[in-house]
Amino acid sequence: MQTTSNLLMIKPVRFDFNAETAVNNSFQQASADEQVSAKATAEFDRFVSVLRNAGVQVTVVEDTPEPHTPDSVFPNNWISFHTDGTIFLYPMFAVNRRLERKPHVLSAIAEKFQVANTIDLSTYEQQHVFLEGTGSMVLDRENKIAYACLSPRTDLTVLNDWCNKAGFRPVAFTSVDSKGDPIYHTNVMMCIADRFAVICLDSIPDSKERTAVTETLQDTKKEIIEISFDQMNHFAGNMLQVKNTTGQHYLVMSSQAYHSLTPDQVQRIEKYNPILHSDITTIETNGGGSARCMMAEVFLPEK
Repeated sequence: MQTTSNLLMIKPVRFDFNAETAVNNSFQQASADEQVSAKATAEFDRFVSVLRNAGVQVTVVEDTPEPHTPDSVFPNNWISFHTDGTIFLYPMFAVNRRLERKPHVLSAIAEKFQVANTIDLSTYEQQHVFLEGTGSMVLDRENKIAYACLSPRTDLTVLNDWCNKAGFRPVAFTSVDSKGDPIYHTNVMMCIADRFAVICLDSIPDSKERTAVTETLQDTKKEIIEISFDQMNHFAGNMLQVKNTTGQHYLVMSSQAYHSLTPDQVQRIEKYNPILHSDITTIETNGGGSARCMMAEVFLPEK
């Protein structure tokens, strides 16, 4: 099953620019706006409404003021949920992001879903190697493939360990932005849906790696919809396919990402599913993440 109708989203309480993550996230820009937190909360609420109005089930858990976790709105980096009842916890690059693993979030999930096993990989933080969940990995769940661009936040050793434990095959490569700097998370440059993939192939400089990724996508019968560096910079790679309770699929993205797409790209995507988008500009600018980062897919069996 590639898509789910259940999402976990964390409502921010003290959202802010995080200097600890900005060292290797070129998408972040500090704002002088004193209303950043309030604006981010309003954007979050509107985004949740867009999803719920489409029939997608969203479990909203409000963050706590203390400890201060400015990036808590991006839960997909520290936790993932799987069909066999397994939860994975991930090693995080930024020290203050490790505080996002809050017990009340896990309790809220356990109230609604069956949790059979928790695998905690956060001990890798002691070795200063990291794997930031479905930010570091873009998962083809049906074909058991984990695409991952290696970076300071995505270590090959941890990736291989996760793949061994989860039963996935890694497809690792290097991806860079237009300036040649490493892309911090794979889900910035690609998205895997049930029958198509959105990807910035230009960001993979090594021709052999680019060919390997392309051939893997083709072998798994995915139509490849390419995006440019400029579109990637507008978060057009940061998308997630979801479904509602009746089985209708949607591709979810930010309004910024949507407006960067060409009419042809929109048409090719909507051949498979409608698009849902919401304006989350404050979150994107200060947090350096977009719509996909805000949604942790819950594949656990429901109680």
